[in-house]
Amino acid sequence: MAKIAFILLCHKDPKAIIDQAERLTAVGDCMSIHFDASADPLAFKQIKDALGDNPNVTFAKKRIKCGWGEWSLVEATIYAMQAAVDEFPRATHFYMLSGDCMAIKSADYAHEFLDNNDYDYVESFDYFASDWIKTGMKEDRLIYRHWFNERARKKLFYASYELQKRLGLKRDIPADLQMMIGSQWWCLRRRTVEWVLDFIKSRKDVMRFFRTTWIPDETFFQTLVRHLVPSDEIETRTLTFLMFTDYGMPVTFYNDHYDLLLSQDFLFARKVSPDAKQLKERLGDLYASERMDFQTSNEGRTLFKFLSGRGRIGRRFAPRFWERQASLGRDRELLVIACKKWHVAKRLLHRIMEKTDLRGTEYLFDEGGTNMPDLGGIESTLDKRTRHRRALMRLLYDHYETNRMVICLDPSNLELLQDLFADSSSTKLLEVECKFGDDYLLGHAKRVGLAGEMTPKDTIDRLLPTVRHNFVFESDQIRDAEFPNYYKISEYEDRDTNVAALTAFLEIAPDHAADILSIDYLYVD
Repeated sequence: MAKIAFILLCHKDPKAIIDQAERLTAVGDCMSIHFDASADPLAFKQIKDALGDNPNVTFAKKRIKCGWGEWSLVEATIYAMQAAVDEFPRATHFYMLSGDCMAIKSADYAHEFLDNNDYDYVESFDYFASDWIKTGMKEDRLIYRHWFNERARKKLFYASYELQKRLGLKRDIPADLQMMIGSQWWCLRRRTVEWVLDFIKSRKDVMRFFRTTWIPDETFFQTLVRHLVPSDEIETRTLTFLMFTDYGMPVTFYNDHYDLLLSQDFLFARKVSPDAKQLKERLGDLYASERMDFQTSNEGRTLFKFLSGRGRIGRRFAPRFWERQASLGRDRELLVIACKKWHVAKRLLHRIMEKTDLRGTEYLFDEGGTNMPDLGGIESTLDKRTRHRRALMRLLYDHYETNRMVICLDPSNLELLQDLFADSSSTKLLEVECKFGDDYLLGHAKRVGLAGEMTPKDTIDRLLPTVRHNFVFESDQIRDAEFPNYYKISEYEDRDTNVAALTAFLEIAPDHAADILSIDYLYVD
């Protein structure tokens, strides 16, 4: 059975470190600790006194001072890894942890998972081809030497960097390495760790290179594992659940996140608040339990993004995605059906095209699989359609040989609606209001990744009112925008009211509009 040696880098909160070590080693796993040499020596003494007699705990033979973004973080990890390899010959896996990580599965579950999945788990994306680095330095992290800490000695860091650029002092990346990047929270098999340690001893040139790269903890192990291990033995993911806000800060978990954490397809989570004492106690008990009945739905990241985004979407930064230099054309008219229930809007669209000479397209800016004519490739992906919206629309008008067209749009696309109405063409909007039962709301939550088949019922009960309110919020935004040529039909309204709205929207006779709306299954789920 798998036996995990945890590699723990820490610098504070000795009581939490002691508690973590005792919890994780109580079930037979082990831990190698590197405590930052720049931290409080009394704190380290407290840790040593508490854990020194624990046969499943060892300490790095050498302690060094660590700094964010520096080689020292990788060097400290190597010292802890070497100590673990030497002290725990029966360890099968080596798992990188921080002091604020907590197990979100039982030890039995974790061991069985590792036994059944013979892989190294490490994020290792191509450094240059991927978009893992969102902002800041990319290539310059590698091709220039970085001797100073950017946070502690900012002036020296940038002075050295700018001087190297002016003097053209670029350096080559080791020719046999494909540079990779990813999270530092990995889990590696023993054989892989031994290969890495042997590589470190034999390749002094690679070590010299990484010593002066910037933020090497995101590249060193990620690159070496990919270099040493066959690709089909690597899972490019971490087993530690972590999320970041849109400001780049780690999301912190609190007492009420217990059920959400357990439903994620990960073994550990980072980072748990020091104040979440109840959560820590429950997760600590969980690891020592024999529980195996975890129902993973894995909606955590999508759910967080959804909940944290309410109230900002459509208002923050006010970006504009359309090509400013182009117009759909002054002589053209665009009819937009906005409806949250896509199947309802599609039925109405096809009914309109069946009963009139209008041409149209379904949710072309919302649904990747929308049936589109061949427009030279611009229609091939949702991303391309989004980037080149006006060009796409002009091509559709030309393809259908018409100046009047109808499309479907999700009500959440407020900015797109604003741009449409700002165009020199004529735009009309028909909002279709529907009733939303709990079954539909749950199905919607599952479709968009807010919930899964195994999401606990109490989580669903808290989620559904939020989803319902979000639908109302999107409709309110449309009405508050006060678009001209705005019309509305509703499942709540009588037939005559809806016929009048559709008559004005399509500019057709009332009996013609009544015929279009005569289908009795329009709103059926």
